[in-house]
Formats: sequence, C-alpha cells, structure tokens
Amino acid sequence: MTTVELMQEKLAILQPSLLEIEDESALHAGHAGAKSGGGHYRLRIVSQAFAQQNTLARHRLVYATLGNLMQNKIHALSITAYSTEEIL
Repeated sequence: MTTVELMQEKLAILQPSLLEIEDESALHAGHAGAKSGGGHYRLRIVSQAFAQQNTLARHRLVYATLGNLMQNKIHALSITAYSTEEIL
C-alpha cells in the first residue's frame, strides 16, 4: 500500500465528504528531511468532525488519526481542514 492509500484508510474514520491528498515528495528531492524516508504531502479534507473546532484542534485531530504514519511515512504535511458547514 502506498502512503497516500494508508492515509486515506486512516482518515476514513473522520467520514470526510472530501478527501484530497497530494504527494509533493518529488518537489523536495535533495531536502535534508527527504533522506529520512518520510514524504511531503498536502491534505485537503472536509468533515463534520471539524465542526466547532479551531485550526489547531483540527490539525491535532488529523495528526492523531494518522498516528504512527506521522513518525515514519510522513515528513511534512500541509493541512487544509474544513467543517461541512464551512463549505456550503
């Protein structure tokens, strides 16, 4: 399974109405962190789980949901997280 597929699998628990993950690892080739094996990703997610949460709480929820992927498969993650109401 690719890292993007693992991320999709783990984030499914948040029941997102939109989930976009872009692998930007190739843009960071040669970067010091790229040698650690973790990739660079951009995440856009819409979920009711983010309702009534500020940006920091949303990011913490994503990090917690991704769990150990944050320690080994993901070096950098850019997150844009919205609640369902914010998209309507």
